[in-house]
Amino acid sequence: MDERVLGTVQHSLGSQQEPAAESVVERPRLVYFYGRTSGLSRRVDAYLSQILQKNRNHNTFKLIRVPVEDHADLAALFQIVELPTIVVVDGRRVRARVDAPRGRPPIEKALAPWLR
Repeated sequence: MDERVLGTVQHSLGSQQEPAAESVVERPRLVYFYGRTSGLSRRVDAYLSQILQKNRNHNTFKLIRVPVEDHADLAALFQIVELPTIVVVDGRRVRARVDAPRGRPPIEKALAPWLR
């Protein structure tokens, strides 16, 4: 994904962005695309919470939850075809992606480079 596309995504998320003063050291964005009526999305949301609580990783990522029902344009930009999908954006590039994870292990594996 080129920088123009990412800039569009960040602008589209608007209110979920950190203020410029707080983002001196930019944290990777963990973008979580989910469906409100999806049982798997609810389970994966719980897995994410558990993973981030483990070893106090709360401040590792800037977590952005994106309901695809409200942001179909963003889902198209990130080429989301399965829900839920987790995308890590670090340094203005997509660094990791997990489509429709079935349990914690695939999520932990994808996030391992950033977790303590």
